[in-house]
Amino acid sequence: MKYVNLAEELRGNTYPGRGIVLGRSEDGKKAVIAYFIMGRSENSRNRVFVEQEGGIRTEAFDPAKLEDPSLIIYAPVRVLGKQTVVTNGDQTDTIYDFLKEGKSFEEALRTRTFEPDAPNFTPRISGLVEGFDYKLSILKSNNNDSSSTRRYFFEYTDPKAGEGHFIHTYKCDGSPIPSYEGEPTPVVISGDIDAFTSEIWENLNADNKVSLFTRFIDVESGEIETRIINKNK
Repeated sequence: MKYVNLAEELRGNTYPGRGIVLGRSEDGKKAVIAYFIMGRSENSRNRVFVEQEGGIRTEAFDPAKLEDPSLIIYAPVRVLGKQTVVTNGDQTDTIYDFLKEGKSFEEALRTRTFEPDAPNFTPRISGLVEGFDYKLSILKSNNNDSSSTRRYFFEYTDPKAGEGHFIHTYKCDGSPIPSYEGEPTPVVISGDIDAFTSEIWENLNADNKVSLFTRFIDVESGEIETRIINKNK
């Protein structure tokens, strides 16, 4: 598969929804993580990322305007030892709990399904990073059939410097919104954390982007760099 330019991939899609990028830094020393959220409704746009316990959680920017918190308030990123979990929903907690019990990423996600938000049936996307290796998953409906779940798992070991993979909830904007299709998109990871963060944020649709989290983990030293950008300030 050809590795594509991440900026161009983002710029060409007005509504990828929520997205995860995992990979290895250009200098080969750091594991790379990004998670972003977008929104079309006032409820979805009324959010910010807030740091907590090594990870982040979503919060309502204006609590008075919060309508249904069930699918928009959650902890997207949690850390267990040398493992980092990143997802677009409360399956973060499911994966964390299974890992803590010595079970696997895949076992955890086999207990979950897509979101119950008809007619979109938003996929649940999830990632797990340990060292330079990472896994990605998507749980989606079978062509909008609410009674049928499709679970896909992708595993990447020993990624090369500057390589990453990008998965998101929606193929593009629409009504209903079509789910992501195919394998995670192979993308080029370039620059330091600030360049990487800017590349993503500046190329997400200006009207629909809400928040972005990025993290570089130095695998040898364990040193962590994190950036958070919220449109709501």
